[in-house]
Amino acid sequence: MVDLVIIGGGPAGVTAGVYAARKKMKAVLITDNFGGQSIVSEDIQNWIGIKSIAGFDLARDLEDQLRAQKGLEIIDGDLVVKVEKAGEGFAVSTQRGKTIETKTILVCSGSGRRKLGVKGEGPLNGKGVAYCSICDAPLFKDKIVAVIGGGNAGLESVRDLLQYSKKIYLMEFLDVIKGDAVTFENIKKDPKVEVIMSAAVQEILGDNLVSGLKYQDRKTNEIKELKLDGVFVEIGSTPSADFLGDLVQKNQYKEITVDCLTQKTSQEGIWAAGDVSSGLYKQNNIAVGDACKAVLNIYDYLSSQDIGKK
Repeated sequence: MVDLVIIGGGPAGVTAGVYAARKKMKAVLITDNFGGQSIVSEDIQNWIGIKSIAGFDLARDLEDQLRAQKGLEIIDGDLVVKVEKAGEGFAVSTQRGKTIETKTILVCSGSGRRKLGVKGEGPLNGKGVAYCSICDAPLFKDKIVAVIGGGNAGLESVRDLLQYSKKIYLMEFLDVIKGDAVTFENIKKDPKVEVIMSAAVQEILGDNLVSGLKYQDRKTNEIKELKLDGVFVEIGSTPSADFLGDLVQKNQYKEITVDCLTQKTSQEGIWAAGDVSSGLYKQNNIAVGDACKAVLNIYDYLSSQDIGKK
């Protein structure tokens, strides 16, 4: 049985791995990849200590620092699929058939891209429907596209597409834009950008490739149609915590509810940090701090358990 299993290889998970190794805990980190959602960002300017860094470079640096730690076991290219209570601890099962028994768990599994859930989205995924503007914007050179979502992710997607697409519709379900005001003011000045508010997407159209979409004007209830070559879905993310089942309490957004002082969950022996948790703000720097806090609290918890057995 190990002391700690860390689930996730983003900023929170890597931080936890570094701190666990420095505390000489017998720890295992399990991740399918490194870097988290930031890997798709072309230019990160708020990673403290570095003026500007690409997401890919950040992911590489995180992995390099993690692998430099002594005594930490790293299982990469694998996913946790189930966590169960087992004796005095937990059993963590992975997609590749590994089972690890551990005294404690720190969940840093982040979140995944949220889907629209409308007709045509699934069949046309990769055929005009995209979820990463950094990855796919060059494929839409001189094309007409729609970006769904007026948060920061949507605004950044529009900004990425400006150098490629000839026409961009920014579509928002609400009647306000919740993304960064300065970014919004800058992009809406571009004549290629048209903002459509109070728009509820009903269907993505196309046979083998996207040809358009239907949406409802929520103010008039009128169904309207746009001719398009691509649709970028930027409506937030869903926490990756299904593998925990009902072991821990979650909020209405399916985020793991934590005590912000310690990052403890409702289940003794399990902590959570980063985007998967109920922390108010989803930022790399905050995820790092949460993970530091969690590992230090886990160390204290394990120390108290050992003292209690003596």
